[in-house]
Amino acid sequence: MPHIYFTVTTDLSFDQRMIRICSSLAENGYEVTLVGRKLKNSLPLTGKPYQQKRLPCFFSKGKFFYAEYNTRLYWYLLFKKMDAICAIDLDTILPCYYISKQKRITRIYDAHELFCEMKEVVTRPNIYKLWKKIEQKTVPHFTHGYTVNKPIAKEFEEMYGVQYEVIRNIALKNIAAINHPKKKYILYQGAVNEGRSFETLIPAMKHVDAILIICGDGNLMAEVKELVKQYQLEEKIIFKGMLPPDELKKYTSEAYIGITIFENKGMSNYYSLANRFFDYMQAGVPQLCVNYPAYSELNNEHEIAYLIDDTKAETITSALNTLLRNEDLWRRLHNNCRQAAEELNWENEAKKLLQFYKNIF
Repeated sequence: MPHIYFTVTTDLSFDQRMIRICSSLAENGYEVTLVGRKLKNSLPLTGKPYQQKRLPCFFSKGKFFYAEYNTRLYWYLLFKKMDAICAIDLDTILPCYYISKQKRITRIYDAHELFCEMKEVVTRPNIYKLWKKIEQKTVPHFTHGYTVNKPIAKEFEEMYGVQYEVIRNIALKNIAAINHPKKKYILYQGAVNEGRSFETLIPAMKHVDAILIICGDGNLMAEVKELVKQYQLEEKIIFKGMLPPDELKKYTSEAYIGITIFENKGMSNYYSLANRFFDYMQAGVPQLCVNYPAYSELNNEHEIAYLIDDTKAETITSALNTLLRNEDLWRRLHNNCRQAAEELNWENEAKKLLQFYKNIF
């Protein structure tokens, strides 16, 4: 069977999306290697049905990190034998592009988002120009690819003439999590980055009678912790940091409400379809979610979330209090999660992934 290399800038222990993708392919006969970064606090790698490799870096963020990591990644890949290479998002696409040309192998693009339209990119003109040039240079040559929803796939087709499949990042079916007793706390899981509405979520908690647990880390963590101090919410907002998948699932399965909100700044946020949207659903956790196209479409079919039209602090406060106090509404959303989980699960979505790679090889 073909040997496929996947490249990420994430720590392999926490990347549930890549764990699902690589496991599904490896369990169906493909030889798979996942390459990521090694951090100072990286946990020891655990056994997987695929090979794993971490690359150490001197720099941990910013342009020096990307330059160093991409250089290290290129030289690592240069001496490896492979039949195909898959770049996960734009931040690893350059070495994959050059390696695929040199080795004359199949190149694949897994676009989790519109990278250049993320708030931290699109609001910085020089950074935006750099990433846009990389995107324009490489993406048209990645004729095989997939992304998380139809709006993003349409954008890639209009910009670069590539027709990408839609393979959503849906959680594995988890009956135990759905049936797990819930505790009345609110959960945010995921990256603590710009554009995730923490500037309004934190003050909104001032008038919500529940604890907010934040599981994750990111480029806005220092500012978010400062906001918590500013609003004197240290006892109401708890930071758990990055958690291994099994430990994170425990917090998700016990949560009463999940949070999936983004600022409407940049197409990446507006057209997003976050992993956590499905993680909450598979745990039977109703969620507060923004009323953007992908979420609205799914919610019209299954009604598993309480949608809001803006991310103002008062809007978030009102919505969270509604979910906390209206037991009939909460119970209806919870039961709808249970029903939707039978259809929206990785076991079903993985079939599309396997067919995609079967068509290539």
